[in-house]
Amino acid sequence: MKKSTPATIEDVARLAEVSIATVSRAIHMPEKVAASTRLKVDRAIAVTGYTANAMARSLRLGRSNMILAIAPDIGDPNFAPILIGLENEARAAGYGLLIGHTQGDPLRGVEYLKFQNANQAAGLILFTGYVPTDPNQPAPRLPPMVAVSEPLAQGAAPFVGVDDRGGARKMVELLIAQGHRKIAFVGDSRDRLSHHRRRIGFDEGLAAAGLRAGQTVMDADGTLEGGRAAVERLFLRDDLPTAFACVNDQTAAGVILALTARGYDVPRDFSVTGFDDIPQAGFLSPALTTIRQPRRQIGQTAMEILLGLVEGVAPDEAETLLMPDLIQRSSVGPVPQGRRY
Repeated sequence: MKKSTPATIEDVARLAEVSIATVSRAIHMPEKVAASTRLKVDRAIAVTGYTANAMARSLRLGRSNMILAIAPDIGDPNFAPILIGLENEARAAGYGLLIGHTQGDPLRGVEYLKFQNANQAAGLILFTGYVPTDPNQPAPRLPPMVAVSEPLAQGAAPFVGVDDRGGARKMVELLIAQGHRKIAFVGDSRDRLSHHRRRIGFDEGLAAAGLRAGQTVMDADGTLEGGRAAVERLFLRDDLPTAFACVNDQTAAGVILALTARGYDVPRDFSVTGFDDIPQAGFLSPALTTIRQPRRQIGQTAMEILLGLVEGVAPDEAETLLMPDLIQRSSVGPVPQGRRY
């Protein structure tokens, strides 16, 4: 007697008239699915006799149920919350997650692609801002990809991240509301598109208030030392701002340290803002006013889009930008009395 073919999640989705991702969520994270939809999925599972065994399905289809995430710096405070969002969404759909840490070395990324070439990775999540390639080797065969945090050049893959320009505009609007008209942007970058977008949002915020865009812009590499060094360069000029809008929280911490070392008080003498709301931001002295990224939601959204690509479903938009929140703490105050522009 011939054995019947085991039911697949595709059979359940077809019978319930929902997507595969919806079936996965109904099984693993039912609180995310409407009661009526859960009922349809439960009935379809009962009729088909489907058992949610992702590994068995992977073996039957001859493809991996693993997703590879390639990151340049797993010590980045933004990485862990995004990773949690990625993993939760992957697990709900019956996938596992592998982490490839390049430590800033592009060739390490090429090594990690060997997983994909051996059919051990169904898709890629790229935090790097570029596709790993070795100029001395043939171009690798690439699976479906989604970029997170840092967009790829020329839109080579769908991107999910924070609305950098919108967040920077919120930051500028707050400073202007406190009376600041001379604001320095610290952290412009030609290497990181996300940081450059924050600079664009900064200029847009100034222009919307009738102020000259790009009035004081300092290059910095996004590190604490980069923020400190930018302040030292600025003090060589005889034309100081009343506020510093920083490209990220680490840069802002460096700015505060440099100002404090010179005997200034924040925010009595200068106001300082950051971007990201890393865990340490609330413990700086003073606590940092900043822009909070919805990091876990970014991870969940990126994985949802990637799993759609794995199943042959393209996203409606090339970029999915999530609006951040303004977090007001103690590092911003009104323009000091007697300061001249």
